[in-house]
Amino acid sequence: MRKTVLILPAAALAALAAAPAQAATGPFFSLHNTNFVVLIAFILFLAVLGYFKVPGLVAGLLDKRAAGIRSELEQAAALREEAKALLAAYERKQKEVQAQSARIVADAKADAAAVAEQAMKDLEVAIARRIAAAEEQIASAEQAAVREVRDRAIAVSIAASRDVIAKQMTAAQAAALLDSSIETVKSRLN
Repeated sequence: MRKTVLILPAAALAALAAAPAQAATGPFFSLHNTNFVVLIAFILFLAVLGYFKVPGLVAGLLDKRAAGIRSELEQAAALREEAKALLAAYERKQKEVQAQSARIVADAKADAAAVAEQAMKDLEVAIARRIAAAEEQIASAEQAAVREVRDRAIAVSIAASRDVIAKQMTAAQAAALLDSSIETVKSRLN
C-alpha cells in the first residue's frame, strides 16, 4: 500500500518535469493543451488503479509467485540433498559389492590352489601306488622266473642224474637201492 502512495506523487512529478510538456505552446493549464489533458488522464488512471488496489494485487501476485518459486527452490534443494544421500548410499553399496567380489575372487583362488594342491597330493599317492604295484609285479615275475629256472634246472639235473645213474648202476645195485628206499619209507610211515 505504501508503494502505491509513493508511486502516484512520483509519477505526477515526472509528468510535470517531462520535456514534451515544456515544448507545448500556449498555457499549460488549459484543456486545449494535449499535454495537460494527457497528464490529467494519466493521474486519473493512476487514481483508478489505486482505488481498485491494483498495485496491492500485483504485489500480492508477485509475492505469491515469489513464494511459489521459493518453495520450488526449497523442494529442489531437498531433492538435491536426497539425491546426494542416495548417490552416497549407492557408492557405499558399490564399494561393498566390489570388496565382496574381491573377497569372493580371493576365496575362489585360494580354493582353486587348495584343490590343485590336493590333486597333486592325490596324484603323487596314485603314482606311488602304481609304482609299488609295478614293483610288486616285477618282484613276483622275478620270483616266478627264478622258480621256473630252478625247477627247470632241477628237472634237467634229475634227468641227467637218472641217465648217469642208469648207465653206471648194475642190477644188483638197483635192487639194493630199491630195498633201502622201501625200508626208509616204512620206517617213516610207522
